[in-house]
Amino acid sequence: MRIFLAGATGVIGRRLCVLLRNKAHEVVGTTRSPEKASLLRALGVTPIVFDVLEAEAVTEAVRTARPEIIIHQLTDLASPPGTPGYGAAQQANRRLRIDGTQNLMRAARTAGVGRVIAQSIAFIYAPAEGIRDENDPLDLAAEGVRQLTVQGAVALEREVLQQSAITGVILRYGYLYGPGCWYDAPPKPPSVHVDAAAHAASPAISKGVGLYNIAEDDGAVSSAKAIRELGFNPAFRLSEQLAQALSTFRFGSSK
Repeated sequence: MRIFLAGATGVIGRRLCVLLRNKAHEVVGTTRSPEKASLLRALGVTPIVFDVLEAEAVTEAVRTARPEIIIHQLTDLASPPGTPGYGAAQQANRRLRIDGTQNLMRAARTAGVGRVIAQSIAFIYAPAEGIRDENDPLDLAAEGVRQLTVQGAVALEREVLQQSAITGVILRYGYLYGPGCWYDAPPKPPSVHVDAAAHAASPAISKGVGLYNIAEDDGAVSSAKAIRELGFNPAFRLSEQLAQALSTFRFGSSK
């Protein structure tokens, strides 16, 4: 299939590059940085350089690529929790999830794309006892920086799922850990290894619709639906060969 991977140089996106190419998919990957285009080519991916916040550029890029499927793995998280820039990073990420997703979905409609898979998060459920599943309410009453996180994710999910002519799949990831992430080990529930997170998007190309938690069985959220419908495997790790392909390159922001 011809796949448009938005956020191809991000920590999940670059793994998807090698996973999708390994399955012989034709992949067009996006980056804001012309310098990173050659890195995508080396992974067998056709690069397109644009800023997702520029609506006309996004529409033109998608029209040119003519994809059957869009995978939205864009984030803007330059500063981790506990650092001085964390609040500003969440503001930027909120804008990307709201305005950037609107631009990407508008382009998808214009180009006649039939399926969109998008990254969301599994740690925005409203506080409650027990394990959360996809039917539980989100933390719409959140305050402070968390409010920015919730607002961005809610807007992204609504935009992807409300399209009558497009099948939307939302992958709600736990806190990412592993190579290239802020954390080497699970930081707190719900968590998911970055390899397993990337792998979850691969079967979603042809399976599933709606919301899916993508996390380990750590008592916070249930991923039973993703395991059942997508074949999600929390224990998945890249093969040594694919991991080696990634280790050759250095990537930065997921935009």
